[in-house]
Amino acid sequence: MAMDSFETILTHHDPDILRVIIVALKAHGFHPHEGGSSGLPGLTTPNGAGIMVPKAEAGDARILAGALLEEMSNQ
Repeated sequence: MAMDSFETILTHHDPDILRVIIVALKAHGFHPHEGGSSGLPGLTTPNGAGIMVPKAEAGDARILAGALLEEMSNQ
């Protein structure tokens, strides 16, 4: 799938939080893009790293990712 068919649904500075959200998205049937926005696995840009999903999934995936991030932030 071409990168222009993906949309960033969440950006965060903590790669551990992003990994948990990616696993949860996959468990719920979403298809997050593998690999970081820096192009190097495990490295993030100064703005953090993003989670990208196919545009057709972006609306629902954004809701789930936001709810998960909020829940993890309240722990």
